Amino acid sequence: MEDTMIPGTAMVSSRIALGTWAIGGWMWGGSDDADAIKTIRTALDLGITLIDTAPAYGFGRSEELVGRAIAEHGGRERVLIATKAGLEWRDGQVYRNASARRIRAEIEDSLRRPDPLVPLEESAEVLRRLFEQGTIRAIGVSNFSPEQMDAFSAVAPLHVVQPPYNLFERQIEKDVLPYAEEHELAVFAYGALCRGLLSGRMRPDTGFDGDDLRQTDPKFRPPHYAQYLNAVAALDRLARERLGKSVLALAVRWILDQGPTIALWGARRPYQLAPVEDALGWRLHDETRGLIDRILAETISDPVGPEFMAPPPRAERPLGRRRRRATPAEAARARR
Repeated sequence: MEDTMIPGTAMVSSRIALGTWAIGGWMWGGSDDADAIKTIRTALDLGITLIDTAPAYGFGRSEELVGRAIAEHGGRERVLIATKAGLEWRDGQVYRNASARRIRAEIEDSLRRPDPLVPLEESAEVLRRLFEQGTIRAIGVSNFSPEQMDAFSAVAPLHVVQPPYNLFERQIEKDVLPYAEEHELAVFAYGALCRGLLSGRMRPDTGFDGDDLRQTDPKFRPPHYAQYLNAVAALDRLARERLGKSVLALAVRWILDQGPTIALWGARRPYQLAPVEDALGWRLHDETRGLIDRILAETISDPVGPEFMAPPPRAERPLGRRRRRATPAEAARARR
């Protein structure tokens, strides 16, 4: 396993992290507890030392399964857990709430298992205090712009930024990635396999059940889906002919070669982690990177970003009125 330091801390992390949103079941059509625990233990056996989770992933279920798996496996002192705060839920509906009260409550809950209406300074201040108290060991933000990170870091130290980043979603290259390099932040790239598209396992007739968010993801719907499948097929040919690798290994290696990046590899079954080692111990040459960019330009004429998951800014409620419920697509993005 390749390792890296989290800048500004004494912590060393594996460069591949386990993402556990799907393990929580919510928005992914459900999951099996036994499979989830086996998956987490498999990740630890492979040398993965960073596990990314959140209270909203299954409304606490993901965090609880992470705790159970680590307890069964042992070696808690070697495992880093990245969790989140700033959301609350009622009756299965998720809302933003990044108030100091909510952050303290979520962190307490997380140890046991950005909201536009709250100033960034309030969220930053309570996290700074928790960091200074030793309750948390590092501070990160998710889906923040450089301007938001500037405002946040004026109040509290910042160590990590967590944006969506993969071969098909590269918006952060314009601003967030350069900012992270300049300010020495670790980049936890979530969606490394673009919700499974870059796994190489998707087919034209692949379907999704229950509350799986890919039912509303434009990448998985006509006319975009065919374009992305063609791109995956071309990237897979390139990977196999030039590198003897799969498209999945190519996609993860590409992220690792982009700078101070850690790739969040989502999985809920042990076999989904089998290819981890194929992405390690080598680098992409500039010529291959150029060919990747050419394939993407030639196969995807109408690219789609991750914006479908972004909720609109929540309007402040008049006293006594109920808050508007988030739609499934909004709630999917609000998790971060």
